[in-house]
Amino acid sequence: MTGPDRRSVLKALVATLAALSVGGLDSPVAAAAAATSASESWTTQTLEAFADTLIPGQRRFPGDVVVAGAVTGPGAVQAGAIGLLASPELPVAPLLPAIAALLDARAVAYAALRLIWLPPTRPPFVGLSFADRTALVGGLFDPDDLDRPIWQVMSLLVGLAFDTAGQQDTVEALGQGHPGLAWLRFPEPDPDGLWRFPDFSYGRPLAVPHPNTTASGSPA
Repeated sequence: MTGPDRRSVLKALVATLAALSVGGLDSPVAAAAAATSASESWTTQTLEAFADTLIPGQRRFPGDVVVAGAVTGPGAVQAGAIGLLASPELPVAPLLPAIAALLDARAVAYAALRLIWLPPTRPPFVGLSFADRTALVGGLFDPDDLDRPIWQVMSLLVGLAFDTAGQQDTVEALGQGHPGLAWLRFPEPDPDGLWRFPDFSYGRPLAVPHPNTTASGSPA
């Protein structure tokens, strides 16, 4: 890849994961603003299409060419994946143009090999059909692909946005009807804002204890 080297991009992605593991962003509003300000850029369109390929959602409006509309219901884009990636609080934000350019370059190569015409008014990856986007993205994870670690971490970040609302406090995200958490039927916390999960059992023995098991549960 050109621009920042693979090591720099991967370090920024891993640092972003570390920052998110500590908790939600300090300013979800700033994350949303960062996504909105770049909403018309090719970088954002390419990354939205990438996120929509990983966790598809329905089109946001008639004629939406970025979100392919392969399914009904919310996907990664509706769940705020771009807001998470583009947050200025995270190390990966300055490298997003290079990552998007890398994906677009792969799309150009993919299309050229298959004689697929790409509309000049759209980013190359966005110009692909959903089936071709899926095929291209699947190839990014081939064991011998040099950029595989980048796409692995990017896909994990996209998943965090949908599955956990990683860009927000979980209680606030539930209160605001976060699309991913709502779609997954994520449970509400107790009145004090904590999750305790008192019903944690499968309700049946998972195995028959060995006859020599001690009273403490240790094998004899």
